[in-house]
Amino acid sequence: MQTAFTDAQLADPDTAESNRILRTCVHCGMCTATCPTFLLLGDELDSPRGRIYLIKDMLESGRPATEEVVRHVDRCLSCLSCMTTCPSGVHYMHLVDHARAYIEETYRRPWPERALRRVLSFVLPHPFRFRLALVGAWFARPFAGLVPGGSMTAQRLRAMLRMAPATVPSPSPVERPQVHRAEGPRRARVGLLTGCAQQVLAPSINEATIRLLTRMGIEVVVTKGQGCCGALDHHMGHHDPAMRLARANIEAWSAEIEGEGLDAIVVNASGCGTTLKDYGHTFRLEPDAARAAKVASLAADISEVLARFGYAPTRAAPGLTVAYHAACSLQHGQKITNEPKALLKAAGFAVKEPAEGHICCGSAGTYNLLQPEIAGQLKARKQGNIARTGAALIASGNIGCLTQLGDGAIPAVHTVELLDWMAGGPEPDAVARARAAG
Repeated sequence: MQTAFTDAQLADPDTAESNRILRTCVHCGMCTATCPTFLLLGDELDSPRGRIYLIKDMLESGRPATEEVVRHVDRCLSCLSCMTTCPSGVHYMHLVDHARAYIEETYRRPWPERALRRVLSFVLPHPFRFRLALVGAWFARPFAGLVPGGSMTAQRLRAMLRMAPATVPSPSPVERPQVHRAEGPRRARVGLLTGCAQQVLAPSINEATIRLLTRMGIEVVVTKGQGCCGALDHHMGHHDPAMRLARANIEAWSAEIEGEGLDAIVVNASGCGTTLKDYGHTFRLEPDAARAAKVASLAADISEVLARFGYAPTRAAPGLTVAYHAACSLQHGQKITNEPKALLKAAGFAVKEPAEGHICCGSAGTYNLLQPEIAGQLKARKQGNIARTGAALIASGNIGCLTQLGDGAIPAVHTVELLDWMAGGPEPDAVARARAAG
């Protein structure tokens, strides 16, 4: 693709990077075949190729973002399926990230949308605030159907209330800053990203991760000062808040790396893993670029760590069929496709993959709150494909996907919880529900 940026524009490192990305695109359109929003809406501007044209024009012109550009970029899930499909290696992720930051700098959204985005940024990355918000939402949930109007604001409010869980788990003591000692001889020492929303919605995931790793002889460090990876703010174009959160993580883990050392930084929420592994790029122009690159190099999905250290079950095969839902951030963002399925099979599960496994479920961070109608259509499509596998359980490696899909007829559970159970841990609640359902 030919571009026409001026020398002055290319002096900006982000523009120079976007120019490089744009010039790799050859307009082939193969990305349209796997783009969820194009499949649903059939609009070229809701495909990666269409968005690339819009972003190119916006950045080259130097003008403020228009409502049209914002509408179509906002509809992008950042599922990154296009990056898996693209034969030219277009790094769409970095391009759309730049576009979102540019939009936030140059476009003034309607006040209800500005307010919602500020609330999400204020609440979701902070577990204490998120827990309080969920308690409040639980009281308001019965009245979701009474929210008047069909506006986007009303749709978003109803979606937020519907997604509020019936119960909010108590904080888990294992997630406080501490060292969880390995059982037997220590084989490795790892940090654990305890996350933000996940530790509120499903603390059982971190508990299972710690139990399983320590049982395998791996010491797990929950480092003081680490928290949200920054992805939620980053995907909304909130550059400075995202950088502050990421910088705190880099500082916390660097102290461990430079002290006793870490063999890996374990991530059990794949959306966060994609973000951590990109810290090197994110901080490439910052004074702490070397530290950020080191953290990024150590970041590893829990499935990668378990495969590396030889996970083995200790229980007999449970006789359960699992539908494995590959989170977009894992299969497209991190290019991890085989490890979770191989681990589940090794643990004794029959694993089935639903049709259209490369298509997003509609969760995509805050997407199901900001674009509830499209997210709902993708959710129904994904749940239908899963139901046709005949599986008793849904297994996935991302809390957003589990929240999005887990309210259907088939219980959803994190992969690591199943693996922990089969290696001596407690039976996950989802398994008990699946057995009860017959």
